[in-house]
Amino acid sequence: MKIGVIGLGLIGGSIAKEIKLRSLSTIEVFGSDKKKEHEHEAIELGLIDTVVTVDEMLSICDTLVLGIPVSAIASELSGILDKTKNNQVIIDTGSTKKDICTSVSNHPNRGRFVAAHPLAGTEFSGPSAALIDLFKGKKNIICEKDKSDEDALKTALNLFQFLGMQSVYLNPEEHDRHMAYVSHLSHVSSFTLSLAVLEIEKDEKQIFNLASTGFESTARLAKSNAKTWGPIFDANAEYLLEAIDFYMDKMSEFRNLIATNQVHEMESLMTKANDIKRVLKGITLNN
Repeated sequence: MKIGVIGLGLIGGSIAKEIKLRSLSTIEVFGSDKKKEHEHEAIELGLIDTVVTVDEMLSICDTLVLGIPVSAIASELSGILDKTKNNQVIIDTGSTKKDICTSVSNHPNRGRFVAAHPLAGTEFSGPSAALIDLFKGKKNIICEKDKSDEDALKTALNLFQFLGMQSVYLNPEEHDRHMAYVSHLSHVSSFTLSLAVLEIEKDEKQIFNLASTGFESTARLAKSNAKTWGPIFDANAEYLLEAIDFYMDKMSEFRNLIATNQVHEMESLMTKANDIKRVLKGITLNN
């Protein structure tokens, strides 16, 4: 079996690494990346067997995985499907789904495409960020499963199961809305916090000396690659703006309580916020 990975960063690189190290050489992994240094690094790290062009990949691979930014997936997917054979499967890993699905909604080879989003990642990027077990025990979302051919969907499900993931189903709008509220807002919040601290605290030594685990964990996502998250924010602007507005209302509520010394009311809000412990411990996505 031959698998091609387009985009050799954290997600694509981790998928390639998992396949390479756990397939016992029964699967050949081909890679392509717009950054030549990523291609060289992926070879040096043993993530892939061979670097090829996308066209070469389409001529030799059974399955192609797209680990490129969501804007690139939306603009390039149609051209890839133009050259996709009836026995090939194209799987994307984009963090937004509406624009991607819309871009190929009427494509004659739509059935060979599976719109997926593995819910895994770190704040690091590039081939060196690739990790074994990055996906283990995590959820994978598949959108528009009925528009994918049965064998294509089965191939995708088998791949994500191999990675240790449980696949669940949402339509593209549901996916993007929920991701804006939970994941994308978290990243905006972390970027904003880091900008505020960098601007208000001019003494960088004090940031280093005084930052505790609380600040480090809250600011962790601000280390994320801007080239990855800029297109995600842009693609999901409608729902993300709604989430940001709500977040700002809550921030204003806290500010007003602090400004007016309403300690009990602040404590009430924080106690209410504590309920996130219960949600994060017990929530599951339904198939």
